[in-house]
Amino acid sequence: MAPTESEVAKLAEARDRLRDKHLHPAAERPATSGRGIHHTALISSDVERTIAFYQDILGFPLTELFENRDYPGSSHFFFDVGNGNALAFFDLPGLDLGPYAEVLGGLHHLALSVPPERWAELRSRLDDAGVAYQLESKTSIYFPDPDGARIELIADDLGEMYGSKIG
Repeated sequence: MAPTESEVAKLAEARDRLRDKHLHPAAERPATSGRGIHHTALISSDVERTIAFYQDILGFPLTELFENRDYPGSSHFFFDVGNGNALAFFDLPGLDLGPYAEVLGGLHHLALSVPPERWAELRSRLDDAGVAYQLESKTSIYFPDPDGARIELIADDLGEMYGSKIG
């Protein structure tokens, strides 16, 4: 159930408090200890279908495919999503996994940055493939991947969202 108007106001106040307490001006922030996201790993129910979707429709080249060291018989495979970042998948044959679900600690969506000219092309590819999507703010497309994970293609520059700096 969606929050009431009163609850929304209290949540906004809590956000303001958190922002005031934890969000420091850029010049005062320490350097990050990270180098970036090495890879994000999702679960695939069908390796070939996942490769066809991410490589052939979305244009992210498959870069590696090998046996998962943690689960014999399972595949671990990677796609180049640009800027030295990878999107990885596991298939886990023999496990009775349920469909994609949003759960605490789980994936809400994965936002993949693409140049504006590629964004329009990829939108056409989604149309041609019959993939239903939701268009937001003229720079974001949200759609489910073959296993239901919510993917966003965003045409904003890295470190920006809808015209505002986030990094």
